[in-house]
Amino acid sequence: MTHTSGKYADYEGLREQAVALRRAGLSLRQIRDELKIHNNDLLNRLVKGEPPPEWTKRPNAKDDLRAKARELRLQGWTYDRIEAELGCSRSSVSLWVRDLPKPERRRSPQEASLIARRGWEAKLRVREEERQRAKEAARQAVGTLSPRELFLVGVGLYWAEGAKDKPYQRRERVAFVNSDPGVIAVCLAWLDLLGVDRAHVRYAVMIHESADVAGAESHWAALVGADRSQFNKTTLKKHNPRTVRKNTGESYRGCLTIKVLKSADLYRRIEGAWYGIVDSAREADQRNRT
Repeated sequence: MTHTSGKYADYEGLREQAVALRRAGLSLRQIRDELKIHNNDLLNRLVKGEPPPEWTKRPNAKDDLRAKARELRLQGWTYDRIEAELGCSRSSVSLWVRDLPKPERRRSPQEASLIARRGWEAKLRVREEERQRAKEAARQAVGTLSPRELFLVGVGLYWAEGAKDKPYQRRERVAFVNSDPGVIAVCLAWLDLLGVDRAHVRYAVMIHESADVAGAESHWAALVGADRSQFNKTTLKKHNPRTVRKNTGESYRGCLTIKVLKSADLYRRIEGAWYGIVDSAREADQRNRT
């Protein structure tokens, strides 16, 4: 049937032809080409009420997943396993298989507990690896300390952990106590930077009497590279039987005291440097506020 552009004569006749073609299994595109109808709205009205042929229907992308989920559920899989296996959401799994019988529990409580513990241990390993990566990245970022940087770090460490002069008790001497071998190593490097002769340094161990005293003394002597003659008498802390100590075991080495002989002038320099750091920090803070 012929028709003029923009106007389609004999609508009912066109519909009869379109319906016949649709029932013959043609797609909308094929009907359009056959009847030369390029108005999509008209084309849809001509075949209204006629279902599309099966071959034109697009398959549902989730049909295969749904079928697989039901198959796995019938095999006794849990929602978690199905979700992990198929990579779909738990809500989808529940919707697809909720009419199927719940699988019987196949694990004993002991087995379930063991599986849960292994899972938790795996999480802890991952967390520990993340912690170590963060620490290593920060360590690498420090790089090499300049003499000025080491000087400032040492002053800060000393003012946090070292002996300080008080108005009511004059203590202008350099004495430093800490249990961390790393802190001790930084302190000694700082004293070297300040020109302190190691021959003018004395050490003393402070430790609980119930610990391995001899082992601690050997440990600290090796760490600082000093002769035992430079060590003063070890200070033993009496053990209170009512106190539950947590600093025990082979890694417990007590604290090490570092004292510099005839160090009043050095102490004054350290105290002055500390207050210089405080003043600079305040000035920087004030600039940041304005």
